[in-house]
Amino acid sequence: MQLDRIHISLSDQQLVGYAEGQVVCRYAVSTALNGAGEAEGSGCTPRGRHRIRARIGEGQPCGAVFIGRRPTGEVWSPELAATFPQRDWILSRILWLCGEEPGFNRGGDVDSQRRYIYIHGTGDDQPMGRPLSHGCVRMRNTEMVELFARTPVGCIVQIDA
Repeated sequence: MQLDRIHISLSDQQLVGYAEGQVVCRYAVSTALNGAGEAEGSGCTPRGRHRIRARIGEGQPCGAVFIGRRPTGEVWSPELAATFPQRDWILSRILWLCGEEPGFNRGGDVDSQRRYIYIHGTGDDQPMGRPLSHGCVRMRNTEMVELFARTPVGCIVQIDA
């Protein structure tokens, strides 16, 4: 069943997917270590109403590594992570967010899309349920693949503190 709305709670570190008003999926996530905020360069997760602008990674293996929204050909492993400890791992799939509220999360220095805010997979060594990202919404890779399959371009994403 395709989702028509996603709600992300920063306080609960949880993503809930809805279809026709019913909860159809629920996942623990990891949002920004710096908390909630919309400003470019803040390292914060933006709040408010968004939509899915683009779906990236269809057909890639679970754990596929992305840099600049392009697959590198690598698949994440603990060994790869140890080789590149400085990387902010964007894995498996990307749901790129676009703000829907001009002046709050769209346009100027608060534009979620231009800040490259995604929902994406992350390394298996990263905990969920705790804010640790650089602004994006991180998920377990297998759960990210599941969510991606259910989420169309244009799906509404509400992010609340």
